Amino acid sequence: MRGRAAVRVALLTALTAAALTGCSGSAERSAGPPTTTSPSRAVWKPRPGLAWQWQLDGRVDASADVPVYDIDGFENSAADVARLHRAGRKVICYVNVGAWEDFRPDRDAFPHSVLGEPNGWAGERWLDIRRLTVLRPIMERRFDMCRAKGFDAVEPDLVEGYGNDTGFPLTARDQLRYNRMIAAIAHERGLSVGLKNDLPQIPQLVDHFDFAVNEECAQYDECGELSPFIAAGKAVFHVEYTEPRSRFCAESRRLKLSSMLKEPELGAWRRPC
Repeated sequence: MRGRAAVRVALLTALTAAALTGCSGSAERSAGPPTTTSPSRAVWKPRPGLAWQWQLDGRVDASADVPVYDIDGFENSAADVARLHRAGRKVICYVNVGAWEDFRPDRDAFPHSVLGEPNGWAGERWLDIRRLTVLRPIMERRFDMCRAKGFDAVEPDLVEGYGNDTGFPLTARDQLRYNRMIAAIAHERGLSVGLKNDLPQIPQLVDHFDFAVNEECAQYDECGELSPFIAAGKAVFHVEYTEPRSRFCAESRRLKLSSMLKEPELGAWRRPC
């Protein structure tokens, strides 16, 4: 995934039903037994207003003088993370948890039965997030990689498949269950975790996530929906791709968002508010 625009979710009725319905389900949909992993460090809690850099295109360029970097977990090494730490940075590990990617080294770990429709990005297909017992160990290994490389946090991407044509009859309740599992996997490893987009489910998920990552809330006049994170003292890391800074930076500062303009490829270029 590279620079995905915010997904337009139109499942408010299903979301309301999810909030009022318990999380019972079949054994196949169970999250499985809790992991025995014990965190060895306190979970980082980024506060509102922190400046950041978001680079998912290739190995990190460490030239931005900001306290937070969000970089690809597979494409960067422990040495890259250590270099950022020596410069006083906190480092977030980008991991796709909602789609299969044919260019990742663990691509063969995903059984064909969990692969859905293409999601519009080359080499990617949506995952059947109802299959928790299948996907949990794969995501645990990915988060283990983030921890082993020294990352402070995880940015799990594509956590709103229920609003898309995935090839599976996913519901808002399925998404809530999966997203909470993802947050738990991160916390069990001492990693902070961010909620990526998925604005309609913020009220149900803000207590489970330590910060938010958002694309294009200004373009769609949605930035106010992220206020529960700010009210809870949690950072909102936000980017726009096409809006000029003159149209969103003043509002971002008022809302205490950590905002910048980026190119969709998410290289090193950035223009912060």
